[in-house]
Amino acid sequence: MNPEMASPSSSSDRRISVLARHLAGVEMDSKNDSISAFPTSGSDNNSVFSHVVRGPEDPILGVTVAYNKDPSPVKLNLGVGAYRTEEGKPLVLNVVRKAELLLVNDRSRVKEYLPITGLAEFNKLSAKLMFGANCPAIQENRVTTVQCLSGTGSLRVGAEFLAKHYLQRTIYIPQPTWGNHPKIFTLAGLSVKTYRYYDPATRGLNFQGLVEDLSSASSGAIVLLHACAHNPTGVDPTFQQWEQIRKLMRSKGLMPFFDSAYQGFASGNLDADAQPVRMFVADGGELLLAQSYAKNMGLYGERIGALSIVCKTADVAARVESQLKLVIRPMYSNPPIHGASIVAAILKNRDLYNEWTIELKAMADRIISMRQKLFEALRARGTPGDWSHIVKQIGMFTFTGLNSKQVSFMTKEYHIYMTSDGRISMAGLSSKTVPHLADAIHAAVKQVV
Repeated sequence: MNPEMASPSSSSDRRISVLARHLAGVEMDSKNDSISAFPTSGSDNNSVFSHVVRGPEDPILGVTVAYNKDPSPVKLNLGVGAYRTEEGKPLVLNVVRKAELLLVNDRSRVKEYLPITGLAEFNKLSAKLMFGANCPAIQENRVTTVQCLSGTGSLRVGAEFLAKHYLQRTIYIPQPTWGNHPKIFTLAGLSVKTYRYYDPATRGLNFQGLVEDLSSASSGAIVLLHACAHNPTGVDPTFQQWEQIRKLMRSKGLMPFFDSAYQGFASGNLDADAQPVRMFVADGGELLLAQSYAKNMGLYGERIGALSIVCKTADVAARVESQLKLVIRPMYSNPPIHGASIVAAILKNRDLYNEWTIELKAMADRIISMRQKLFEALRARGTPGDWSHIVKQIGMFTFTGLNSKQVSFMTKEYHIYMTSDGRISMAGLSSKTVPHLADAIHAAVKQVV
């Protein structure tokens, strides 16, 4: 055959043949024009990924997968931490809709890339919201804030930065904590250890164990702290206990890394929920803060959050920011614009901000009322045990104290879905579903050990 008349597929096959000999080091018979195709060529059903095993469902998101498959009309999903209305529907805040209308009607807005660090106005307002309007660290330019992909992304960027630039690569996380924390820090290159936090006997804070473990932590280690509304337990230290924790950590040179997913969502008061973080900033020391607007603005799917690092000097803060850019650029280049624009529009406008605080408190108050209703329903049924922890805990979640067998029983018999550790999302409850949950808990405690 005339080489110039060879088909495109023949030319392609010859190129593959040359590449195959080069990569595999196999001398092919020049007299044999037949080609043994590489597995990536699609010539057969053998995949180079045949060895890949199916990964397990995420223990939290997997609850929703199972819930969606259940045809029962009385099914109830208390697994994922997302707010629901009294009617059991997702909520878009009125103030968010107003902000979006302002953005849509602003013809000067464009869809250009944001800088690597994100929307500058959003970063400035986010730091102010958490650290306070008159924070000396902000006034002295000692805070660097970068927009990230919600709380998870903020934690990951912070962890990557610490793994590369901090003197210690050990991070202590509370036991228990949010299921994603150990994965985030481990994959970033940090060594994860735990400190005691929750006391199953009291269903409250094991403060003595916490102090003992942090006292014995290696000097300079990183410590993850939940700013408020601890997930999954709903158990927070008192302000007096926070002050003791602060003094202990500063005396040992431990680096605080706050995870703030629920500012304003716990108590209904933005300043009160920020108080633990502000205690640490006020002493002039350094810290990291991961911030999320998923819960308190209901911007779950917008994936909007921020990482702030409080430094000793403005010069250090500027250099830290330059290194954060080097973490972010190869990871996701730069963050999305829409969610940041919504947050900025609300935080900079006095009327919208005030409306947000009213809606935020309404969400927090409804969750608190669900705690009270569930507690009263269990007491009315004479359910064995002390259930006062339900009203003592705070925030989106309650750590019920139910074991995995009891959880399985409630799922099978009552179609109630939650994580196997007994954590329930109070935000997923309503006045109509409280009796059903109380019946299930009562039956589980009575019938399953």
